This record gives sequence, structure tokens and C-alpha cells, in this order.
Amino acid sequence: MASELYKNIEVNSNNTPSNPTSTNRAYKGLSTVNPENVSKTLYDIGLIKQDLLNHFHIRQGEKLMNPEFGTIIWDAIFEPLTTELKDAITTNVTNIVNFDPRTRASGVQVSEYESGLQIECTIMYLDYNISESLKMQFDKNVGLAWHN
Repeated sequence: MASELYKNIEVNSNNTPSNPTSTNRAYKGLSTVNPENVSKTLYDIGLIKQDLLNHFHIRQGEKLMNPEFGTIIWDAIFEPLTTELKDAITTNVTNIVNFDPRTRASGVQVSEYESGLQIECTIMYLDYNISESLKMQFDKNVGLAWHN
């Protein structure tokens, strides 16, 4: 008898709209990295880019309790750029960009340049339906430079 009582219970929530819409979907965050910014607050695509940039600054294995997080590029920057290494970096970059549920990567290209590695990638910002080509230069002397 008690088991039949639970079959007849229905829960209706007044908090859930019948037709959910994604208007005004804004991401808001904080960044103290760029001294040229008047405000330290970032929104939407600017925040997503900064989150990706932060991920690429972390060497794989450096994050406490999450050794798979980060990029292998910092370890590969001093190695000869073989086909196998290019494929590994391409997979790593794709996984990093796709790790963020707001973005998807396509067309990842890895090449050598003067004193490091250059990664070119098309990033799709899913909530905004916007694609952008980004270029990252991992320099042996300077660090990471990000261009779009």
C-alpha cells in the first residue's frame, strides 16, 4: 500500500520556467593578469579566453590532486618536433579547449618558430555561436604569448 502512494505523488516546481531561454547569459570573473585593464572584472568571451590562458600556463602534473590537468607543451618545448610530438600536442590542445564546456577546438596546427612552439587553433564559443582563430606562442625565454 505504501509503495503505491509514492507512485501517485507529483512534484511541480514553480522555479522552473516551462520554456527556458538563454537570453543574457553572462559569465563574470576576475583577472589581475593584464595591468592595462582599467577594471579587473572580465565578462563572457574575455573571461573564457582568460580561463583557457590560465589552463595553458599550467604544466601537466603541477596541479595538486589533479596530475592530468595542464599542458604537455612546457615539457615538449625543448624537444625535437617530430610527427608523434605534434600529434600529442594537437591532442593535448584539443583536450584542454574541449575541457571547458563553453568552448570547442578545431583546426589545431603545431609548428616551430624562432625560439619555441606556435599553436594555431580555431575556438568556437558555444553559448555565443562565435568562432575565433587564436595563436599561442610558447617561447623558451619569454613564456606564453596569446594572439587573436
